[in-house]
Amino acid sequence: MNRFLRLPFSSLLGAALLVAGLSACETTKRGFPETSSPTNDPDVINRRKLEASSKQVAEVADGKIRYIVPREQLSGAFTRAFGDGTAIDKTMIRKVQETPKDKAVYYLVGIGLRDGMFRAMALPLQTSSDNSLYLSSNAARYIITGVGCTFCFFNFEKNEIVGTTCEENTGGSRCDLRVEDNNTFFPRR
Repeated sequence: MNRFLRLPFSSLLGAALLVAGLSACETTKRGFPETSSPTNDPDVINRRKLEASSKQVAEVADGKIRYIVPREQLSGAFTRAFGDGTAIDKTMIRKVQETPKDKAVYYLVGIGLRDGMFRAMALPLQTSSDNSLYLSSNAARYIITGVGCTFCFFNFEKNEIVGTTCEENTGGSRCDLRVEDNNTFFPRR
């Protein structure tokens, strides 16, 4: 009979110790901190800088440009950026590379007319390591106004815009270039 009393008593003692042990355990859930540790990876740091102050407009894949922002939206943004009645009817991204050894530079270009006169604006784009093209809010604006010239070209030196050329070389025809710092191409929301 002692054997039967021992079994329930030892079972009860074991169960009591188990309950006491479980109640002593902490039952609160600890979360992970919401901050991440800093990284020294330059690609990650550059991407964060680009995303903070820039907007992706396109990407280059297999040598072809794929627009992320629709061209109609780019035309409207160019028209707003001119702010003087210039109507933009053509937008493009132009690759400039003086020699095959040089790193390619891309420009977002809008072409149109104001009062029948040729107008164009070029904005340099930043290229990320994955060939995404970003327009930065601090990118300069290169603005051409044609005077008696039906079409003007940007002149490049070492992949940078340095001047303009009028399509026809008639007397009195010219293309005036103005460079302005920063842009409000994509308004902040």
